[in-house]
Amino acid sequence: MSNSFGATSTTDEVLRSINLSGKRVFVTGVSAGLGVETARALAAHGAQVVGAARDLSKAQSATAQIRAQATSGGSLELVQLDLASLDSVRRCADALLAGGKPFDVIIANAGVMAIPKGTTVDGFEIQFGTNHLGHFVLVNRIASLLRAGSRLVNLSSAGHRYADVDLEDPNFEHTPYEEFVAYGRSKTANVLFAVEFDRRHRARGVRATAVHPGGIKTELSRHLTPDVLQKLIAEINASQPKGAAPFSYKSIPQGAATTVWAACVADADTIGGRYCEDCHVAEVVTTPGLRGGVRPYALDPQRAQALWQKSEEMVGERFN
Repeated sequence: MSNSFGATSTTDEVLRSINLSGKRVFVTGVSAGLGVETARALAAHGAQVVGAARDLSKAQSATAQIRAQATSGGSLELVQLDLASLDSVRRCADALLAGGKPFDVIIANAGVMAIPKGTTVDGFEIQFGTNHLGHFVLVNRIASLLRAGSRLVNLSSAGHRYADVDLEDPNFEHTPYEEFVAYGRSKTANVLFAVEFDRRHRARGVRATAVHPGGIKTELSRHLTPDVLQKLIAEINASQPKGAAPFSYKSIPQGAATTVWAACVADADTIGGRYCEDCHVAEVVTTPGLRGGVRPYALDPQRAQALWQKSEEMVGERFN
């Protein structure tokens, strides 16, 4: 596995020597930002990409460049998926299963961030329901389509350091709602889901990992005011090691680089069941702050199994 990539690497740099012809990849959230760039980079290197989006019209416009840049058999197909509706999730999964075409990679990219209190169609807290439960049902329903040697890449965030999952009150029914705490819970859930999925599937050659893309200006932050963003950046800089460079935004190609690195380049045994950032496996840290590393609770295998069981109870479906 190459160690030559880092925080400023781009998708095309990471994939420069990679030929993805014949590979089939499923990516959620291809109507903007990281999802579009991830799909573009994969298709440009020959992958057959199936992109999912809630708004297909928006996705069609946003992905026009992907078809233009696809080479070596690369392509893009769009499918409808609303992660905030389990009915939509199940219909999407059923259609993919009916098609019967296997995948080499699933990238759970779509998500929402720090939004006002609300619920999904099924009554779940909207960030946990969209970011975790929607993907939990989708990925598990189509897991049989994953070839031996394939991978699941869950997009998490340094925001997981805001909060562990709360298995007693996942919907904030007894806890005052805080946007970033809810976001933190959902991002921790993304890591824990990867940990347990990896444990359950690695014997058949399927590995799972979670990645932090870094700070990028995308639609994900549309609910944050300039004052909140400024306060967040100040908080990140305050937790910096002495002498470290101040926070700076990544470009979108830099933000999607760790995703494609984990999906197509990194050694599977090295990243399986782990959390990655800046194109490397992150260190486990217990220090406060949001800059660098993963909290131990996000990789706790017992916590991961407990979340899996709680998630099954919430969605009313068991996955073996």
